[in-house]
Amino acid sequence: MEDRIKYEMEFPIHASPQLLYQYVSTPSGLSEWYADNVNSRGEIFTFIWDGSEEKAKLLGKKSGERIKFRWMADEEELEPYYFEIRIQVDEITKDVSLMITDFAEEDEVEESKMLWENMISSLKQVLGST
Repeated sequence: MEDRIKYEMEFPIHASPQLLYQYVSTPSGLSEWYADNVNSRGEIFTFIWDGSEEKAKLLGKKSGERIKFRWMADEEELEPYYFEIRIQVDEITKDVSLMITDFAEEDEVEESKMLWENMISSLKQVLGST
């Protein structure tokens, strides 16, 4: 299989880190913007879109700061890929940004970035953030 390329994106968001964390770390929060529905059983999260589902393993989280997942297909293949959503607060301005780290095959990076832009746009609508 082709190696995937790691990429990072930053999205300024006008919301408190605590509120933002609820939307990126809980099944109910993720269901509001990331997928049609999200369920979790222990460290396994099931993401449902248009009737199809993908499972991801929770690799780690730090309350109010970040959450990290690996798709089960990658987990089973022992692939090192993951996606991480991190909340970053500027020490001086207190501006809040959502930092996305993900991997995509070289010819799919732009498409993958557009997908994240659309999903973060949905998150901003849910939050009432501009």
